[in-house]
Amino acid sequence: MKSDRTPLYMIGIAAQLCGVHPQTLRQYERIGLLNPSRVGAKNRLYSESDIERVRRIQRLTQGMGVNLAGVEVILRLLDQMEEMRLDVEAQMQEYAQEVERRFAGLLENPNIPVRKDETLLPVPKVKLRTKVDI
Repeated sequence: MKSDRTPLYMIGIAAQLCGVHPQTLRQYERIGLLNPSRVGAKNRLYSESDIERVRRIQRLTQGMGVNLAGVEVILRLLDQMEEMRLDVEAQMQEYAQEVERRFAGLLENPNIPVRKDETLLPVPKVKLRTKVDI
């Protein structure tokens, strides 16, 4: 199974998939909006996430009228939000595991008056939104 970060497409194919000129992709890379993988010193390979990022840049610039400096700020903020989402998700999972471990320890004590056929503290399944649509 391939990840959406697996480098797949040469610059010409990537440009065609995004509906832009290859020089546009080179410009986005030059100003830091895009970071494709490299094969050797020259050949760029673009992943599905790179393609989606270019499409997002196009929506921001063409559809919303944002200049490239604004796009850079927006993309950086979106990347930070995604990192925070992943961090919160990991912390919630650690918390749930710790709660389960502590309750399991309490249930080992036969003098505690609790029902053993159901959970003491149901932990909600927190599902955070994975992507912001822009």
